Amino acid sequence: MNDLKIFSGNANRPLAEKICSFLDIPLGEAEVGRFSDGEIIVEIKENVRGKDVFVIQPTCTPVNEHVMELLVLMDALKRASAGCITAVVPYYAYARQDRKTAPRMPITAKLVADLISTAGAQRLLTMDLHTGQLQGFFNIPVDHLYATPVLLDYMHTNFTPDVAIVSPDTGGVERARAFARRLPGSLAIIDKRREGATISAMTLIGNVWGKEAVIIDDMVNTGGTLTMAAEILVRHGARAVHACVTHPVLSRSSVAAIKNSLLRSLIVTDTIPLTPEAEALDKIKVLSVAPILAEAIRRIHNQDSVSSLFV
Repeated sequence: MNDLKIFSGNANRPLAEKICSFLDIPLGEAEVGRFSDGEIIVEIKENVRGKDVFVIQPTCTPVNEHVMELLVLMDALKRASAGCITAVVPYYAYARQDRKTAPRMPITAKLVADLISTAGAQRLLTMDLHTGQLQGFFNIPVDHLYATPVLLDYMHTNFTPDVAIVSPDTGGVERARAFARRLPGSLAIIDKRREGATISAMTLIGNVWGKEAVIIDDMVNTGGTLTMAAEILVRHGARAVHACVTHPVLSRSSVAAIKNSLLRSLIVTDTIPLTPEAEALDKIKVLSVAPILAEAIRRIHNQDSVSSLFV
């Protein structure tokens, strides 16, 4: 492991430190700061010539700041003659802008993919992309991991056998079906209809009467989908409603919405650090994906197969 180096920006340094702890190596020394006008300045404080370098940086809030930190870090490493640079992006921002939904709109998910490649990344390691097809936006190898094993372990321990797994929209049916098959549990789907960015209607497909219902999703942003889904499930007889979500984006007044909702608990991972307000909310439980990411980094570095991690 002497040729392995791990660096981190400011987006989620605690996760990078946990990964390094699992790998039993120190976190690389790098200064990621700002000039007085807000420009990002990076200085790598150790030799990386010919090394296998991993840069850990989820592109969470403030998104544009953290995207730019990632790009500047990789450019610095490339110019310092790093042997191979892997961008470890546990949360990939702009993923929802993956197609033109109206005339004269950008496909920003592809733009960010191009920027990451141009900055020097030779491989991407990410987790629970909004849609799996985003892997095709990259012209470099992509290792797409899932938080499923971490969430399933928690669910096996804390939920009853008659649990109902709920997809909050039709796009997440495949994800919810995978959970239902592994628990095992029954499957329900919420047909969500939108008018612009606003949810106009929700219809439940399936039976949750008398069961614990667990909503499965890749991210929670404003919390609107989860809170409305919880109300529908309770109206249809669910005795308790929980949610398991990989990325806790939690923007705007989402924490207050979750606090006042019918959700008993919200289980998330540490791909994105929680705000102090979210950390103080008892409903939110954080699980760590550091062991999965650390094992993937170890296997990539040793050129071992990572296919068993794609579950």
